Amino acid sequence: MICLLGFGEVGQVLAEDFSGKGFTAWDLKFADPAADPARALAGYGLVVPASAHDAVSDADVIISAVTAAQDEAAARSVAGGLGPGSWFMDVNSAAPAQKQAAARVIAAAGGRYVEAVIMSPIGTKRIASPMLLGGPHAQAFLPVVQGLGFSGASVFSAEIGPASATKLCRSIIIKGLEALLTESMLAARHYGVEHTVLASLSDFFPGQDWEKLARYMIERGLQHGTRRAEEMREAAATVAAAGLEPSMSDATAARQDWAAGHRAALQAENLEAMLDRVLQDMKTGDTEKC
Repeated sequence: MICLLGFGEVGQVLAEDFSGKGFTAWDLKFADPAADPARALAGYGLVVPASAHDAVSDADVIISAVTAAQDEAAARSVAGGLGPGSWFMDVNSAAPAQKQAAARVIAAAGGRYVEAVIMSPIGTKRIASPMLLGGPHAQAFLPVVQGLGFSGASVFSAEIGPASATKLCRSIIIKGLEALLTESMLAARHYGVEHTVLASLSDFFPGQDWEKLARYMIERGLQHGTRRAEEMREAAATVAAAGLEPSMSDATAARQDWAAGHRAALQAENLEAMLDRVLQDMKTGDTEKC
């Protein structure tokens, strides 16, 4: 039996791919029938467990897919319900130190913790997304996770931390580029020069459709900015632990948080209309709380 701990974007993608394999799920938002996780779970005809402990009690594999800041808290929430030797697969975008703390919680409860990081957007390759595994149980877990359908999984390190460091250092680039394009394009649109700016990027970085990329990356922030900001705060913690001032990561987190307040612009038909909607909302002070 599989237990999906967290039923947001990642949890729902996995639920679709696990259809027919048998799974249960737990999310704090199940308590609110109107919340997206509760409505999504209802589509599978599953009974909501009475508690996190009940959700994991019969599970051989628990997949933790909560928000980054809740990584250790999620491990603690199920520790008392784990069966002996059960696998705890942590796919959250959390800093190495937080993953190590979660691993200690699971080990103390008799479970086998495996660090796991997804190295591409989950919606593209879904369960086959490239995934790095880490920790002393990673090698033994590999055939188990591949048997579940995670064909892109590979062992990265026998230690807990390097895989998450890889993911979050990559996120500094990806989420940072989203933040840069958001800020650049909004300012450029205000001055009416967005197409010229994008054309100049094509000269500097040839082979890329920058208008298409700009819309896609700005949309990601508008749609998932709150979660991405949380991930970037984990990236900042990772940078700080390396002895560097995480100025870029902190700024990216702030811009992603800000972008989440302008989700209404996602309804726009093209890049220009999307930018215009955000600029208009900025003038009127119209933002959406996420």
